[in-house]
Amino acid sequence: MTTAELLLHPVRLRVVKAFLGGRDLTTLQLRELLPDVATATLYRQVATLVEAGILEIVDERRVRGAAERTYRLRTDTTVVGPEAVAQMSVEQHRAAFAAFVAGLLADFDNYLERGDINPASDLVGYRQVALHLTDEELVELITELRELIARRMALSPEGRTRRLLTTILMPAE
Repeated sequence: MTTAELLLHPVRLRVVKAFLGGRDLTTLQLRELLPDVATATLYRQVATLVEAGILEIVDERRVRGAAERTYRLRTDTTVVGPEAVAQMSVEQHRAAFAAFVAGLLADFDNYLERGDINPASDLVGYRQVALHLTDEELVELITELRELIARRMALSPEGRTRRLLTTILMPAE
């Protein structure tokens, strides 16, 4: 199974996203984060991600006779490289993007279902802008954004709110 096939399965994508930000999680914690996913499905998808090297076991302890494992995302294995992207068909791209957008919708629904929300004070935003850039200017912008985001990703989670930043970039008519 290719990395794209592994990561763009709807449940596996949600599992991977739960680990973003350097989180270590047990399956019990994943079940709490993804309560709509059947337990057997969650265990099966976690096992698939471990077998593929996407998740690694970082701790194991006995709890009431069973092994409780703590997992961590191996971020070096979660990138679909340019050669794999180039080999994807139009239908595979369409399915991948649909899974990606479905994950976004699930994240936003989870936020809305929290109850007492205030998008302004929670700093929730979604917007779209049009930029007129040459390919070289776009590469420069992407490089600058990567550097800026990497500095923030390196911050300790202590005393900070976990936030999801999602980008979609495409040419427009």
